[in-house]
Amino acid sequence: MADDAFPLRIPYAQALAIIERVAGARRLPQEHTATARAHGRMLAREVVAEVAMPAFDNAAMDGFALRHADLAGAEGAGLLLVGEQFAGAATAAGAGPGECVRITTGAPLPPGTDTVVMKENTVVDGARVRILEPVASGRHVRRRGEDVRVGDLVASPGEVLTPARVALLSALGVAGVDTVRRPTVAVFATGDELVEPGMPLAHGQVYNSNRELLMGLLRAEGLDPVAWPTLPDDPAAIESALRHAGEAFDLVLTCGGVSAGEKDHLPALLQRRGHVYFWKVLMRPGMPALLADGGTLGPALFLCLPGNPVSVLATFLALARPLLDGLQGRAPRKRWRARLAAPWDKRHDRLEFLRGRLASSEDGSLLVEPDPADGSHRMRAAADADALIVLDEGARRLEAGDVVQVLPY
Repeated sequence: MADDAFPLRIPYAQALAIIERVAGARRLPQEHTATARAHGRMLAREVVAEVAMPAFDNAAMDGFALRHADLAGAEGAGLLLVGEQFAGAATAAGAGPGECVRITTGAPLPPGTDTVVMKENTVVDGARVRILEPVASGRHVRRRGEDVRVGDLVASPGEVLTPARVALLSALGVAGVDTVRRPTVAVFATGDELVEPGMPLAHGQVYNSNRELLMGLLRAEGLDPVAWPTLPDDPAAIESALRHAGEAFDLVLTCGGVSAGEKDHLPALLQRRGHVYFWKVLMRPGMPALLADGGTLGPALFLCLPGNPVSVLATFLALARPLLDGLQGRAPRKRWRARLAAPWDKRHDRLEFLRGRLASSEDGSLLVEPDPADGSHRMRAAADADALIVLDEGARRLEAGDVVQVLPY
């Protein structure tokens, strides 16, 4: 099979454009989800507030609710205490001129009052309350709708339902939302050399770390991936396993077996059984990455990543994460930039994803320190880092202080 049968060695930007197009055409369906179970889900339909928040004027402090106009004459005998208003209770009788109501945080403001004085700034003497310090009109009062008004857009399609967003929706009485179905993902590691941790290791073998790397990265995206047994370097066994996964999952992620060696069977299999969108992306590490439709292997998409551990990490963050975002219609992620904490000589033309450690300078700038252990097998460096530094195409020297894009893990 000739290499020219594949779309070979495309720039990273072109690979991203293909991923966006393919994922957009395969956008996953919507489903209604209880708000209490929507944590981490992608919102599919906007949410507009049907109630105000706060729903009523209420106290921001424990103390006494009163009319601010009465404070000028309250230094002597004080104000007459005429009742109590607690949170969760119906609104009590109001306060007239020269009167006040004991109130707790969150309780509705009694009619006729416009200000709350903190309990600590008062002295209670029988039925009279003396105010010890002046307070501004409207102090310690939360006004109806000051946070959210009826009709406000409070959540938009493509937003991730973070704990704070779920809490906001719950506070507004939203019991359920329309979300995008989470993609189902099967994870395969390939290679006769792989041995499970805890088993004896023969000469020439290595422990399987890529599967746990991918499982952890996928779980961090809020997904529930399924790990399959390691695939041997056998074309028939690979095809059988991928056909089973391709029929049952939205995405099949593999690592290893995707380059051009004698044991790299995935490119030929996916070209023969499906449609290859790209193979080999001009990036470092991770150039042999491949994206394909399953074709006769099933309706799944297949994203095949290289086998070196750092290549798996880099291609997941640079290719798999955008693919998963596109399938779910996620809004674009923030683009993070930082200043290099040390110079770096880039000696090749490919786009590079370099491991780095984020920090902050004394003036508050975001810094990233490149790790000199830049080989695609150097997993220790990847474990010690917390971001990838994106270095544009072309050989160049970058100086300390130069601004670069970073991809936090």
